[in-house]
Amino acid sequence: MILEIAANSVASALAAQEGGAGRIELCTALELGGLTPSSAQITLAREQLTIPLYVLIRPRAGDFLYSDLECETMLRDIEACVRAGCDGVVLGVLDAGGQVDMPRCRSLISAAGDSGVTFHRAFDLTRDPLSALEDVIALGCERVLTSGAQASAIEGATLIRQLVELSAARIAVMPGAGVSARNIGELLAVTGAREFHASAKCQHPSAMQWQPPLLTDMQDGEWRSDVEQIRTIVAALGSAFEARSRASAV
Repeated sequence: MILEIAANSVASALAAQEGGAGRIELCTALELGGLTPSSAQITLAREQLTIPLYVLIRPRAGDFLYSDLECETMLRDIEACVRAGCDGVVLGVLDAGGQVDMPRCRSLISAAGDSGVTFHRAFDLTRDPLSALEDVIALGCERVLTSGAQASAIEGATLIRQLVELSAARIAVMPGAGVSARNIGELLAVTGAREFHASAKCQHPSAMQWQPPLLTDMQDGEWRSDVEQIRTIVAALGSAFEARSRASAV
């Protein structure tokens, strides 16, 4: 069982590691669904972390239909991640018809070389998730992150179960979106997944003493992955897995 944390800063990544996360997806702007972090953040995270580090490759918010210039940006970001010694990257490109854009994805994956590749939640916007899963497998991705084409993984759990069964261990299917200590046991039981994705964040109050009224909403404090939330999710996942293992052994 692995809990991956979407960390929106180096501080969040370190909090996730302290809380027992098994892997980091480093990004920025979680409120936009996540964007590619700066080279400095990537390098610093790689220096500080001892657990696997994957980096989100997404040049802008919005859909996953990208121009040639955006694809070149992503390719260069991937090359920078490889140079920094990251364990993998997280990417996804669709065509205008809602299919996985195989040529563009192949180009990006080629740039990743021997690094691992996760196909991100662009998957949830595909026209036919079952067909898209075969495309992602054909690309050679290690895993696909999905909410089961719903707003949250718990809502999409039935489809996620179908994807896990269809994958036949050819790829890891990782539920994400709204994953918490309260529902991770149910997600494990319903989907049969072995990897899970969460942000587990909380807001840290601003330390600014001077807060002009005009700028109050700009100084609400930083959102950061929370050590205790992560520990609670890891513990809940471990307990659910042990209970499932005992039941299987009976």
